[in-house]
Amino acid sequence: MQHLMLNQFERVVAIGGGHGLGRVLSSLDFLGSRLTGIVATTDNGGSTGRLRAEQDCIAWGDLRNCLSHLANRPSVGSQLFEYRFQGETELSGHNLGNLILLALDQLCVRPLEAVNLIRNLLKIETQLIPMSEQPTHLVALQACGSKVFGEINVDSMDEAPIALCLEPQVDATFEACEAVRHADLIILGPGSFLTSIMPPLLLPKFAKSLAATKAQVIFIDNLAEEASPAGRFSIEQRIAWCHQVIGKPIIHKVLRHGEQTRLGPLINYFPLKNRHNPNLHDQANLLDALSALLRIKSELTLQSQEPLALSC
Repeated sequence: MQHLMLNQFERVVAIGGGHGLGRVLSSLDFLGSRLTGIVATTDNGGSTGRLRAEQDCIAWGDLRNCLSHLANRPSVGSQLFEYRFQGETELSGHNLGNLILLALDQLCVRPLEAVNLIRNLLKIETQLIPMSEQPTHLVALQACGSKVFGEINVDSMDEAPIALCLEPQVDATFEACEAVRHADLIILGPGSFLTSIMPPLLLPKFAKSLAATKAQVIFIDNLAEEASPAGRFSIEQRIAWCHQVIGKPIIHKVLRHGEQTRLGPLINYFPLKNRHNPNLHDQANLLDALSALLRIKSELTLQSQEPLALSC
């Protein structure tokens, strides 16, 4: 009952990657099939990075993480999906869920089919769509003109990049574009700004779909400053990066943590931290804050931002 406002939406889309997107999706999973997650596929670290180097596949790790967050009922299948091999063999460090998704991908026509097979196995109603079904990597352009290749290296840069792009340039998944185009509510974040939120926006067709959407768009900020180049950006600069890549201002509200509720035309503060783990968004508080923002009836004048992000 308390989230009646959110229940009024027929098509809700959350965009991002990592643990941030998984937590948002699990908070909203009461929406069932009305909820869609668009997942970044550019990670190149850990088990995912090893598989990408050997198999030239998309990054499965963030998709696996979202599936695990949405598998609310513990089962043998969900436990196996999160099993990580130990020891000093070639399998050491690999996540079984990543290997299962890779195997299913090789048996299926499309990566999306592999994801849907696991969704059915784990009885997950929420739709999960990879941002692209073709392998690509995140690339950052430095002020000196040199390029930094791969998410791991981008996150380790000493200075903030002046631009981001994908290499090779690939197509956005058709279903991802359609979900955004027809959405009633779109949520960006939380998560690593450069490596989780930005990659889907760098797909031209996906950015075009975002620019065409009539949905309300809410940006959920991280609880703490990132230990990456993105930590040097103010929230206004990050919003400007998003708008520059998309081609127009689309973000109506920004949701940030604050000990006291403070509302503004764009940036809004609510208590969001989990009491037991302050590094995590409290799911109940997050839903309350989203519902409160959506109840605000005053129209927002989208603020024009100085262009900061460029295409490589």
